[in-house]
Amino acid sequence: MRLALLGCLALAACASQPPMVAQPSPSAIRQAHVPHFARRPFEPFSRVNTVAIALREWRLFGEQIDDAPPGTHAERGEDKPERQPGLWQRVGEYWWLGQNATEASSAWTGKHDGAGTAFAPQFDEQYAWSAAFISYVMRIGGAGDRFPYSPAHATYINAAARTAQGTTEASIVTAERPDSYAPKPGDLLCYGRRAARTLRFEDLPASQFTSHCDLVIGPSAQGLIVIGGNVNDAVTMKHIQTSADGRIAAAGNTVFDRRYPWMVVIRVLYDTP
Repeated sequence: MRLALLGCLALAACASQPPMVAQPSPSAIRQAHVPHFARRPFEPFSRVNTVAIALREWRLFGEQIDDAPPGTHAERGEDKPERQPGLWQRVGEYWWLGQNATEASSAWTGKHDGAGTAFAPQFDEQYAWSAAFISYVMRIGGAGDRFPYSPAHATYINAAARTAQGTTEASIVTAERPDSYAPKPGDLLCYGRRAARTLRFEDLPASQFTSHCDLVIGPSAQGLIVIGGNVNDAVTMKHIQTSADGRIAAAGNTVFDRRYPWMVVIRVLYDTP
């Protein structure tokens, strides 16, 4: 009788334990925001898709073309494109979808912080979204968990430099010298800003620094067409001068287009040409 009672108690204890639930993987947690067609993805990660996504976003922002040197535009207020109805939400989607779900900035928009409080236009540099735009294009294009998504361009610039140096194989970006590699559609052109304007290919990887990257769209009469986010507060197209064979710098990192101190080309290792 006592043995039977003990057996019943043991069975009751086992029955009271909740069933084991599989815990989501770190990758699944990071990609919790990502639509299924991009997370799976439905099609191979390709240059043609990322270029098409960037062009779509450029059209959404009014097909702006800005070939003026950086810093030549007067500061604007509430009329900035990124703050307009329909567009501040779109910038919010760049943050939400482009960043990992664990990144606090994923809740930002074109004019709100993570708590939903609108910040003044003069403070928008603290919420710069150019890297969020690049991350969004790569994510929606189907890069999955292989691209080093970040609110800062320096994160994937440094990741590409480490891949080129053979110290990591964790990402699908690699750094190319701007004086020896002709960028292809879907690659990224990057330069340092502010105190980092003097950074060159030889300095990479470097400590966190302010920078900007544009996505190469294709050739133009001058050299290359590129599209970047948060350029004049919008998704904007630029024309970049190159050498006859498509390089953006000559020997010694002397850039052909003196408006931008190009330091590196990020070659993206797409699944298909």
